[in-house]
Amino acid sequence: MDRIVECVPNFSEGRRMDTVDRIVAAISGVNGVRVLGRESDRDHNRSVVTFVGPPGTVADAAFAGIAKAAELIDLNEHTGQHPRMGAADVVPFVPVRGVDMQECVELAKGLGRRVGGELRIPVFLYEEAATRPERRNLAGVRKGQFERLRELIGKDPERKPDFGPEKIHPTAGAVAIGAREFLIAYNVNLASDNLALAREIAKKIRESSGGLPCVKALGLMLRELNVAQVSMNLTNFKVTSMRKVFDVIKAEAEKSGEKIRNSELIGLVSQAALKPGDVEYLKIEPFDSKQIIENRLD
Repeated sequence: MDRIVECVPNFSEGRRMDTVDRIVAAISGVNGVRVLGRESDRDHNRSVVTFVGPPGTVADAAFAGIAKAAELIDLNEHTGQHPRMGAADVVPFVPVRGVDMQECVELAKGLGRRVGGELRIPVFLYEEAATRPERRNLAGVRKGQFERLRELIGKDPERKPDFGPEKIHPTAGAVAIGAREFLIAYNVNLASDNLALAREIAKKIRESSGGLPCVKALGLMLRELNVAQVSMNLTNFKVTSMRKVFDVIKAEAEKSGEKIRNSELIGLVSQAALKPGDVEYLKIEPFDSKQIIENRLD
């Protein structure tokens, strides 16, 4: 394929694998799309699907995934560690080859218009597709999550969606659709259940609190492992790398007498983001070379 767009939708389901299977099947059922990876987390109760294809084809597959998620997921029954406002929570388009950012912005707008009109799900455009400066940051769009948005949409002008009805979808919530550069979903797990420390570190390192640039972070608890986690999105690894955040987290943990258990990559990563020796140094477990997007594309 000479023109490739990546799409990395996040769905609010990480426990019922039959549901995730049906969502992935809806995406992969669109001719011309290749699903490169899928990851599910029970504690977050969230799944991330990565797929690529030509621009229009990818948009059709994203719509199919959103529609299937709306059919199968009821946010009134959803609980999990990760913030969410929709069954299909966030749907970003990423330019990969032969496509520029503006084309991805137009894809986001076109998909948003279709989701709002056909599925009657309110749509908020974010990152490069944002129609307001305050909506570039996904955290601001999703503030208060499904429950708070349900109360405010249609009443608070700041919560007016870009497309779709000015009321929450009763089960599927709302969806953020956007365009962005490659993002790394990277988590560091402490070797203890010290949630207060994880939250303290997350606050220290995230950009919005005056920490490291291009870092979004939360402190979460992984119940199944009984460990605290610093969960991050690195929006530009060329500005702040995984090694940089790992070193800061490790140093902060050691100040409190804690150690790092391991770290993990969610989804795919560009080869340029992993330097020689990084997998071992960062204690990335598990790791598969197929998590490098260039390997999957080849």
